[in-house]
Amino acid sequence: MVERLRRAPAQYWMLVLMWIRSALAYPASFVLMLFSTMLITVTDFAAIVLMFSHIDAFGGFSLGEMALLYATASMTLGLADLFTGSIERVGQRIRAGSLDVYLIRPVPAFIQTAADEFALRRIGRPLQAAVVLVFALTNLDVDWTVAKGIMLPFSMIFGSVIFAAIFVLGAAFQFLAIDSAEVASAFTYGGQTLTQYPLSAFGKDIVRAVTFVVPLAFVNYYPVLFVLGKPAPLGLPSWIGLLSPLVAVVMVALASLAWRGGLRRYRSTGS
Repeated sequence: MVERLRRAPAQYWMLVLMWIRSALAYPASFVLMLFSTMLITVTDFAAIVLMFSHIDAFGGFSLGEMALLYATASMTLGLADLFTGSIERVGQRIRAGSLDVYLIRPVPAFIQTAADEFALRRIGRPLQAAVVLVFALTNLDVDWTVAKGIMLPFSMIFGSVIFAAIFVLGAAFQFLAIDSAEVASAFTYGGQTLTQYPLSAFGKDIVRAVTFVVPLAFVNYYPVLFVLGKPAPLGLPSWIGLLSPLVAVVMVALASLAWRGGLRRYRSTGS
């Protein structure tokens, strides 16, 4: 088991590099797809900027603070989508029976599925988020401390892990309900749309749901509140954002169990 874990990163990158070389074989096409991805995602932030041309604050957040929320939400989903988003197509392979091929190769099925048709163009979302992050940091007056300086980059790492775990949970669910990729999308892409706005604006029931049921609030909302020095909703402690690493570990454990359970349940197409 330890040996398999040790070899997993090298196996993953070997498959990823194969798809990257394939994408870069047509550089003009790749550049066009990259810029189209960035233009599509930038429209979300453009809508926020337009909104602030009529208001001074939304949910207690200024434009700079909203930009920080948007950037961290987009960055975390973008990284998770880049490295694990391909796994959501597992339902297609289950339906076609082609997942069998992954089970007989000397590489874990999870590694093969996560790296399947790796799309380098998806890096457009994190790049666009990085631009917005620079804008946010230059328009914020934050009383920086060591804890806040560490929290911001690490929260994006652990937020990406949480989103990646949700991708895997959605893929595992497809072993039960094959045509259910859109269910997972509601929690990943839909979750990114939700977390780029102050959650307090959606009401206490939504905040409870994304805190205690599907912990999307730990992706970026609670860490950003900690960085900005804002109080947490529901009477929760202001340091609750520090629990993001623990939430990420729990989500990875659940995703691992769900994926293994899905593989054990898989019986091919019977053809």
